[in-house]
Amino acid sequence: MLEPRETPTRERRSLDGLWRFALDADGVGRGEGWWRGPLPGAREAPVPASYNDLFADARVHDHVGDVWYQTLVRVPDRWAGQRIVLRFGSATHRAVVWVNDTQVVEHEGGYTPFEADVTDVVEFGADNRVTAVVNNVLTWQSIPPGYVDQTPEGPRQWYFHDFFNYAGIHRTVWLYTTPTAYVRDVTVVTGLSGTAGTVGYEVETAGADGTEVRVGLADATGTEVARATGAAGELTVADVHPWRPGEGYLYTFTVELWRDGEGPVDVYPLPVGIRTVDVSGTRFLINGEPFYFRGFGKHEDTPVRGKGHDDVFLVHDFALLDWIGANSFRTSHYPYAEEVLDYADRHGLVVIDETAAVGLNAQLGATLAKTSFTTFSPDTVNDATREVHRQAIRELVARDKNHPSVVIWSIANEPESWTPASRAYFEPLVAEARRLDPTRPVAFANVLVATPDRDVLSDLFDVLMLNRYYGWYTDTGDLPAAERDLEVELSTWADRYGKPIIMTEYGADTVAGLHSVVAVPWTEEYQVELLAMYHRVFDRVDAVVGEHVWNFADFATSVTIMRVGGNRKGVFTRDRHPKAAAHLLRRRWRGSP
Repeated sequence: MLEPRETPTRERRSLDGLWRFALDADGVGRGEGWWRGPLPGAREAPVPASYNDLFADARVHDHVGDVWYQTLVRVPDRWAGQRIVLRFGSATHRAVVWVNDTQVVEHEGGYTPFEADVTDVVEFGADNRVTAVVNNVLTWQSIPPGYVDQTPEGPRQWYFHDFFNYAGIHRTVWLYTTPTAYVRDVTVVTGLSGTAGTVGYEVETAGADGTEVRVGLADATGTEVARATGAAGELTVADVHPWRPGEGYLYTFTVELWRDGEGPVDVYPLPVGIRTVDVSGTRFLINGEPFYFRGFGKHEDTPVRGKGHDDVFLVHDFALLDWIGANSFRTSHYPYAEEVLDYADRHGLVVIDETAAVGLNAQLGATLAKTSFTTFSPDTVNDATREVHRQAIRELVARDKNHPSVVIWSIANEPESWTPASRAYFEPLVAEARRLDPTRPVAFANVLVATPDRDVLSDLFDVLMLNRYYGWYTDTGDLPAAERDLEVELSTWADRYGKPIIMTEYGADTVAGLHSVVAVPWTEEYQVELLAMYHRVFDRVDAVVGEHVWNFADFATSVTIMRVGGNRKGVFTRDRHPKAAAHLLRRRWRGSP
């Protein structure tokens, strides 16, 4: 799916701002047709943002079910004759949208975009009412999964992931135009050979009978370096400037639809980084050179905004990544906003891109949701769930396939991975990910109890991504034992599989400002010593090709006795102040005091 862009043939208008917002605690809005007029009892709420923390109102914070958003947008007369598209960057976890009185789109999945052609619905030169009902309920057939208990006080949502179930319209809403003959999609695959680079391409068009596809590639100065005609082909750049970690060099690949006597009827530019990604034995290669991942698992999580995208935090977080010496991060545990990946492309940050498939694990679910169940069964995670999961993978790849920063598809975080049922569930999903994109490695984040002797999935994947908490959840407070146990396990993985190992989570909850002469859990001193212990082990195991600390910053979670004001494993506080561990990592990753 192409991002909306301003081009010589396209316009776009952001609908971000204050929308009317109404809680539908009784679930009556759909039956009463709330989209047909002004929302009853509405107040103002910002888009994009999570709604949970906006108001001093527990009913909003803990709401389970539908909420409604509504705004008015004037469609200019000059847009008549164009194709008009309404696009939501995301709505968590599902949405139905109406324009005026007409339903135009519905979508399942809280972290990928969806859109509708509204050309025949809007009124030009007039205000048009856009209404969306957004639902935050998690079920056994949603990704991520969950279930709802009906209590005397109302519905209560339970889920199996350790971050708060923020909901709302989290990303920009666009109204944009294309010509009636237009570029629908572009796929690029890049390569390197010596000093030359290649850009293979496929262009999908619509309404384009009688047109010719012309493509051109320009370098960062705007100088054209290659050109071709046809909807598919390959461009060659003789003296290529590759995209590489730390240097986000981008070319501009421009697609034009030409019709004789009219010139270009549609123009779409796409930033392209020319690079390769490979796995060779235990090495992870970018442009044929070994790459070592230094960075974090992150969250889209900030005070008040929740998971709402914010350019201020985008820029500040990347500045902190640069300050600390990180070169990569994982989009744990869902696809991040497109603006994040665009920024990573431009600044040379490497990204592990993950679906929202977190919580497919009864063992963890029993802790977080206080219930026991079987992960994979006809009544819990089942074939219908897998189809939703498959669609989530499709939408992730469709959205992010052209980003040079994305080097691994992670299709799940910490699922059950030691039963025959887990293998039956995941095997077709791995095949689907490879079919959709054979150019990138596929992985999943392995949970701490899925040791080499238990795991039955890792042979299906290209890279081993391990989440381990020796010294915290196991060997708590005993770092010498944790060091021994960690090294034994990593060496076993390396010997058994001969694949690259990325430690995608390791860390300890730490209360900023809590100190002790003797390093004990929850203190800043303990976090420092625990991370240093992991680093000693990593340096002794050749197959380890990356270290992603959990987490970049503290983040909100559901209420449990394991959490004090959320998850405190961040090396930065939730408002981005460094703990002592941040300076430890800066010394390791940058060699700076």
